[in-house]
Amino acid sequence: MKQIYLGIKFALSYFTVLPIRFETDDDLSHPNVLAAMLYTLPLVGVILAGLTVGVFCSLESLHWLGAIIAAAAYMGMYGFIHTEAVIDVADAVYAAHSGKDPYQVIKEPTVGAMGVLYGVSFLLLKIAALSFLLMHHLFFPFIAIAMTSRIALLILIKHHDFRSSFVSQLHNSLHVRPLMVLIGVYGAVGFYTLSWPFLSLFFIGIGTSILLCAFAKKSLGFINGDVLGMALEGVELILILAVLLAWN
Repeated sequence: MKQIYLGIKFALSYFTVLPIRFETDDDLSHPNVLAAMLYTLPLVGVILAGLTVGVFCSLESLHWLGAIIAAAAYMGMYGFIHTEAVIDVADAVYAAHSGKDPYQVIKEPTVGAMGVLYGVSFLLLKIAALSFLLMHHLFFPFIAIAMTSRIALLILIKHHDFRSSFVSQLHNSLHVRPLMVLIGVYGAVGFYTLSWPFLSLFFIGIGTSILLCAFAKKSLGFINGDVLGMALEGVELILILAVLLAWN
């Protein structure tokens, strides 16, 4: 039971900026802790989306400005950890095109010009799209998107091998049966909330994540944590646009 509790805390501390504390003797590398962390990941998305909706509702009197602040707060609450991955992957892809080692480039702490351009472009698009979504009060679809993007991440982690020791540990800690149960539970909640549109979002999200990961692997020759972060951000942007096109 303690390992499950530690896994939940680990998920919140690793994937959000929420203040979570650990004891010095807590073993966060145990497979059961890592598994619990992964199974909590979709719930993390629900929590972050719920907090974002709360920020928007408290600032709704500011109209579009309140929506922009809430959209930026959403990415800020996960520390831009996935947004940064968009920059790193863009740099690595262009490095591979020029004959450089993309793995060395993706691990460098510095940022190249192409990474900046792609990162800023993506940031503008996502803030604009999410702001529009919030202003139209499409709160449940947004929560479903945040949940679906992270379920897609779990499927990618289980399906692929990684050039990353930490993500490889996560891969080995994730088991098919509990993952299928988890998908069933979250799917049932999503279907109860949004009915059939949720299934459309779910399958579009899973398909998008697989395509983005396949593109990155073909371009880079490997998959690591940055590719996963890029896939999550890509899925969320595509699903937000899909919702806006369908609901308006």
